[in-house]
Amino acid sequence: MAKKTTDAAPHTLLSGIALATYAARRAHVLKTLKDSVALVFAGDMDASIHGEFRAHPHFQYLTGIGDEPGAVLLLDPLNPVEARRAILFLKPLNPELEKWDGFREEISSKLRGKYGVGTIMRTTAFARFLLDATKRAKRFALLHPLAAHTAPVSPDLDVLRKSAERIPGSSFVDHTQLLAVMRAAKDAEEIALMQRAADITAKGYDAVLRGLKPGISEFDVQELAEHGYRTNGARRAAYHTIAGGAFNATVLHYHGNREPLADGDVILLDSGADYMGYACDVTRTFPVSGKFTKRQREIYEIVLEAQLAAIAATKAGTTFAAIDKAARDVITKAGYGDAFFHGCGHHLGLEVHDITPEGPIPENAVITIEPGIYLPDEKIGVRIEDDILVTKKAGGVNLTAAIPKTVAEIERAMAR
Repeated sequence: MAKKTTDAAPHTLLSGIALATYAARRAHVLKTLKDSVALVFAGDMDASIHGEFRAHPHFQYLTGIGDEPGAVLLLDPLNPVEARRAILFLKPLNPELEKWDGFREEISSKLRGKYGVGTIMRTTAFARFLLDATKRAKRFALLHPLAAHTAPVSPDLDVLRKSAERIPGSSFVDHTQLLAVMRAAKDAEEIALMQRAADITAKGYDAVLRGLKPGISEFDVQELAEHGYRTNGARRAAYHTIAGGAFNATVLHYHGNREPLADGDVILLDSGADYMGYACDVTRTFPVSGKFTKRQREIYEIVLEAQLAAIAATKAGTTFAAIDKAARDVITKAGYGDAFFHGCGHHLGLEVHDITPEGPIPENAVITIEPGIYLPDEKIGVRIEDDILVTKKAGGVNLTAAIPKTVAEIERAMAR
């Protein structure tokens, strides 16, 4: 008889990913580090407490923990105690503060089971254990993305550089591509979460197609989409929705979302749901009246042809340059090369513009493909964007295919 299983226990709260998956990710990092010590920081809560805390995506990727500001993961592959090769440090309990921000659990077997980490300590012990680890290894691996000279140094470099000043003979190893590569190639659980985010996003876009009409505002369109997300399983939009009508559709990162929509306008809607930390990112361009004008349709068909060409060029091992060229060739041939002034896409995952590893696009990456044409003088802006799973055999698989995209599909959906 097959052994019965339950999917309640092996998942961290609100992550949708098995604890064993996070443990396997940490084990892979430890194996790759070999004899180097590394740190991954969750980041701190904004002191103003305006907005929800979101852990650094590296930290979330390795732990699944999104509600522990100030947490640190110490990776110490040379530790003689196997259970201490990955130590999770959490800020001390503060009952006075927690009356305001929410009570937290004591360290116990229950908490270790909840997080799937064998060793959990308070950050008051962090300095001592880091010193032991760095004295033993004298090699410090950098995992957080490196920063430009105009920005603060990455948090792991900041701390490890101070350690290096105190430990003769220490050196640094650049492993900043390690988690970029791991995060780029999605596993089956991540793909399922991203497909769910796409399905929820489709519900929001369906609400827009049903409610879009002359006289409502750009904000009304934003609210239709985001209400659709929240009522279908998402707690938030993945990013600030862009809803630009007429001239505003030609502004790439338009955020006003306040103008009324008139008969004859198109509206460019760039929006997506967040589901359990994973982002969806979609753009559609709809006619406010329900039907494209001849000119709007002409531009729309060029952009759609370019997008389909780019999706056809997508497969594991290709590059964004090749995908971009496939789309740009179509638009340039049509005479609108100067009106397509942005890149054709980006990686997608725990961040909307997810971390991008060096080299070709790996198998099971999820990327956006989003060509566009923007004609301010004509008050026409058209962009079409889908989320594409990159495979070897099937090429680019469209996770957001349920959202109407052809002229006929859009006009039919709006005619309801």
